[in-house]
Amino acid sequence: MRIFVLTGAGISAESGLGTFRDKAGTGIWARFDPMKLATPEGFARNPDEVHAFYNARRKNLLSAQPNAAHHALARLEAGLAEQGGHMTLVTQNIDDLHERAGSQAVVHMHGELLKARCAACEGVAEWRNDLGRADRCGTCGETGRLRPHVVWFGEMPFELDTISRALDDADLFVAIGTSGTVYPAAGFVAEARARGIRTCEINLEPSDGAYLFDDRRYGPASETVPAWVEDMLGGTERAVRE
Repeated sequence: MRIFVLTGAGISAESGLGTFRDKAGTGIWARFDPMKLATPEGFARNPDEVHAFYNARRKNLLSAQPNAAHHALARLEAGLAEQGGHMTLVTQNIDDLHERAGSQAVVHMHGELLKARCAACEGVAEWRNDLGRADRCGTCGETGRLRPHVVWFGEMPFELDTISRALDDADLFVAIGTSGTVYPAAGFVAEARARGIRTCEINLEPSDGAYLFDDRRYGPASETVPAWVEDMLGGTERAVRE
């Protein structure tokens, strides 16, 4: 079986990383203005404010740990490979919790918080400390041109060609912990259905596009994702534990 998994902020919420949007109106963008903090124009107007926002998020990420849902997806990737299958894991998240849980091949369509990108040379480097205008690019030597390696509103997500090819090859599309409101990711389920691929939503609560999914499972990610993974692997995890 070839499974395409799309994850959103909901999978990392139980690790202490906030969601951007929720029906309760308590997500990150309900408390902060995304037009000031997550657009190229906002960064150009006030780079210090934008750097401060992402520096705080970077510190929060470094203190967070993967939860049971992240670990379950890593087991699914390994288990499918052993059975001759394959999993494509595409995340909208800019955290590294999938990798820390053991996932080997993660497509970060919205970038990575623990990296910095230079606007002068487009060089990308690991970055785990605070980032600011005084920092120098290690590739070209320019100062004041580094920014978080994340996709802001109005920018094109990364690896869309890779994502499209993986959708073409999938037997099952699964969306986990995503609100289904941010495009192009929100359109992946419709693309999957158009290709005749079965669809599954795993979320804390139904998304606005819940009606597009053939299978729907709701509850905390740390409970619903491991249970679903065990179903996908045919109960082999239970046999190993016993």
